[in-house]
Amino acid sequence: MIVFSRLIHGNAYGFSKILNRESVNLNSYKYKFLPGGLFLLSLKKAVWILCSVFLLSFCILLGGIFHFKHYVQSPASLFPNTVIFPVPKGATFKTVTARLVSAGIITHPLYFELLARMAKKRGLLKAGEYSLDTGMTPVRILEILTEGRSIQFPLTVPEGFSLGDIAVRLEKVGMGSADEFLKVVRNRKQLDRYGISSDSFEGYLFPDTYLFERGTTEAEIMERMADYFVRKVKTEEILREVEESGLTFHEVVTLASLIEKETAVAREKNLVSGVFHNRLKRGMLLQCDPTVIYAMKNFDGNIRKKDLKIDSPYNTYRTKGLPPGPIANSGFDSIKAALNPAKNSFLYFVSKKDGSHHFSKSLREHNQAVRKYQLNRRR
Repeated sequence: MIVFSRLIHGNAYGFSKILNRESVNLNSYKYKFLPGGLFLLSLKKAVWILCSVFLLSFCILLGGIFHFKHYVQSPASLFPNTVIFPVPKGATFKTVTARLVSAGIITHPLYFELLARMAKKRGLLKAGEYSLDTGMTPVRILEILTEGRSIQFPLTVPEGFSLGDIAVRLEKVGMGSADEFLKVVRNRKQLDRYGISSDSFEGYLFPDTYLFERGTTEAEIMERMADYFVRKVKTEEILREVEESGLTFHEVVTLASLIEKETAVAREKNLVSGVFHNRLKRGMLLQCDPTVIYAMKNFDGNIRKKDLKIDSPYNTYRTKGLPPGPIANSGFDSIKAALNPAKNSFLYFVSKKDGSHHFSKSLREHNQAVRKYQLNRRR
């Protein structure tokens, strides 16, 4: 203990001498080295360095904030240029951002990423084809891509179009494959889902102009039209009228398709409906030309006598009653007409070649009208 005490005392004495000889001046900015490689740093200098680092960091942060704010509110170019920009299904945000930069639509991908994270929209990209502009701000671009404001392509389905007509139109406008569409509209699971007993959606797709995004499948297109049919036609009012008519819903839709194909004149639809109802009640053949055309594989614009003998359940010149299903997709007016036939004794009608028809109560009167409006005009 005595030895250890002396050692400590001796070292302390030697250390004090060093300090006396090379005293530390706290007001100077010099480093004073101690034995063992230690050094003392001026407290004032330490404070000054810390303040400088803090001030520099603050300036950098403030500059970054102002630069980011300017970025999100500024377009990539002062010269707007429209770019059609597709976003495939399953594309990641990083991939889409890289493509936006390559297309010159945005700059600074890291800022765009930060913007998306701050807005909590990074995972909300919607697939589709978009019309973007280099004059748009990043905020606007992010809104468009995450809210699904993609380009909408119109598909017009006129009243009276058959499934085959719709398939051809769909392929012609580049919305899908005609063959694939015809497969979809005969899918048994889909038919059961909509409660349709027939072998296709013929008559159950509502005619209208629809807007679809690029990449919409044939099944999705069919479902949109079928859903609209349900909303427009399967209402409480229509279903009540169907029940009162003595016909099934399928029969009403079928009859409506015959009316739709026979006349496009709104004021005549109830008259045509009346003729068909009268003939059905009397057990007469409907003799509806459009059913023969529907049964024909290739129609060249003319119906010949031999065509009237086609062996098909759709040929109402041979088969009594309504055909097994609709021959076209009807508009709402034709469906209403099928449920509300005109109260008259008409059994025949013939085209007057101007879009309208002449209605007759007897075969004799009908033959006279045929000679007047059909045979005489051919001479």
